[in-house]
Amino acid sequence: MQLARKESNTRKEPKKRLRTRDFHRISPGWNIVFNLIAGLFAFACVFPFIFVVIISFTDESVLALEGYRLIPSKWSLGAYRYIFESGDTLLRAYGVTIAVTLIGTVVSLVMISLYAYAISRRNFRYRRFFSIFAILTMLFNGGMIPTYMIVAQLLGLKNSIWALVLPLAMNAFYVMILRTFYSTSVPDALIESGKIDGAGEFRIFLRIIVPLSLPGLATIGLFSTLGYWNDWFNALLYIDNPNLVPLQSMLMRIESSMQFIQQNSSNANISMAALQSLPQDTARMAMVVLATLPIIFAYPFFQRYFVQGLTVGAVKE
Repeated sequence: MQLARKESNTRKEPKKRLRTRDFHRISPGWNIVFNLIAGLFAFACVFPFIFVVIISFTDESVLALEGYRLIPSKWSLGAYRYIFESGDTLLRAYGVTIAVTLIGTVVSLVMISLYAYAISRRNFRYRRFFSIFAILTMLFNGGMIPTYMIVAQLLGLKNSIWALVLPLAMNAFYVMILRTFYSTSVPDALIESGKIDGAGEFRIFLRIIVPLSLPGLATIGLFSTLGYWNDWFNALLYIDNPNLVPLQSMLMRIESSMQFIQQNSSNANISMAALQSLPQDTARMAMVVLATLPIIFAYPFFQRYFVQGLTVGAVKE
């Protein structure tokens, strides 16, 4: 009787396993539903930018009469023509922004990664002090005037490309993120094995820590890239040389000049025909396209590291 019960139990086990597998398997109908939901969400994220591109190619007079439409009755390049009339100024602003973004991202990654690695090590004597020092900068700020005095007068960086790089190079929030990444994703056994083999701290950091921390470094690198690319306030404070004006600041000045012409059209004796032909809404949309389109190409370079970062911590020892 006992042998018969054991045989009956062993026969029932495969059926239970098949049932659990079928339970976790997604049916084709639900798979289609989930794909439709994900597709609609992706379309909702991309559609605003597509609509901005369409508006930037719409004729200004048609936009004033018909409003915003997906398919305008008349297309025009007047907004881009108005912006590109600045000649070499736009290309120079693009060059300054690209240089500041590349240099600033590299400098920011080096400073943040070294600082975060130091305070993530448990054997570092001043770990607590530098952690609290970084957190305090997130809570308290010296203000605009002391910052301006340090950058412009003490360091003498006004009208210099470093005035656009150094103020954004260190970010305490990114330091805390990368410190947590080091603590949770890098095993202490690897560092100890490197010390046993005779490697120093910098050699361990370059040969062991950096290859294992590429997903975290890619995330911080993308955040820093976006910060440098979209920065315009530092240029407003520290840059008077027209040859060092970045893209965002130049586009802001173009928009300010358009608003000035519109508000003072009666005093400047500007005809209504010339004022109506001046692109206003379409030029703003064209500025958004020119400022956003290049940075979109940075995402594919970081995408594979983001995918690797999704699996970090999935396997436990």
